[in-house]
Amino acid sequence: MNTTESAATRYAGVETWPTEDMVTTMIEGQLAAVAALQGAAGALATAIDAVAARLRTGGRLIYLGAGTSGRIAVQDAAELLPTFGWPQDRALALMAGGESALLRAVEGAEDDEPAAIAALDAAGMGAQDAVIGVAASGRTPFVVAGLRHAGAKGALTVGLFNNPGATLESVCTHPVLLPTGAEIVAGSTRMKAGTAQKAALNILSTGVFLRLGHVWRGRMVEMEPTNDKLRARAVEMVAELADAPPEAARRALAEGGTIKHAIVMLARGLDRTGADRLLAEAGGRLHLALAAPA
Repeated sequence: MNTTESAATRYAGVETWPTEDMVTTMIEGQLAAVAALQGAAGALATAIDAVAARLRTGGRLIYLGAGTSGRIAVQDAAELLPTFGWPQDRALALMAGGESALLRAVEGAEDDEPAAIAALDAAGMGAQDAVIGVAASGRTPFVVAGLRHAGAKGALTVGLFNNPGATLESVCTHPVLLPTGAEIVAGSTRMKAGTAQKAALNILSTGVFLRLGHVWRGRMVEMEPTNDKLRARAVEMVAELADAPPEAARRALAEGGTIKHAIVMLARGLDRTGADRLLAEAGGRLHLALAAPA
């Protein structure tokens, strides 16, 4: 069985190949990494619905990882605020070795099982939360111990891993296998395994926020316009989605404060208070607020 630790015979002597052949082979590996997600579509869909249900009732997203996998998880967590307007205190990334491990390797951190449990407890992790563990090998002690502890506390647990039959499969509620096989450099999981993990996390988190109503008609309607580029994008978005002139969109954004409020105000002819009421009754889902009786 080819795993992320295998030295595949097809790559034997790769260091002697012409450079273009090396590059072509690595590109093929990246394409194969994304293709590995096809078999995980059902597991990802089930996990998306389950995570969305926890977040809808006030839960948080908590990511666990070590090394490359941990850094990929941290990136996904960090992008939820600017993309979906998801509060930073509801998206935590717990990295083996702490924040310093984001920039340089911390030897032995991935083996520290008590550190994962302590980090989850310090974060106040509870049954309302969804914990996502990422580990290419599927047996990283920090991640395995963290998911086992989270499950014992009643939290929803999702595990992303790349090796079939891994320990992670048995310690989480929703195991997601991404079978990328042997790497061109055995054990270098920043290659195929990392690419598959990044794609899977993109799909998982985007799917969750689609389910939660943070996207409407393919637009990031919970985006926070925190710079000139994003403010211009917000005006364009409101004008397009509410079928209103740009100046009207600008005024509605200034009064309403958010893209969703501005769209409801313009589309339904309401003030901020009226838009706030419809959005609250719709649970923040824009399509329901726009269709609700005034």
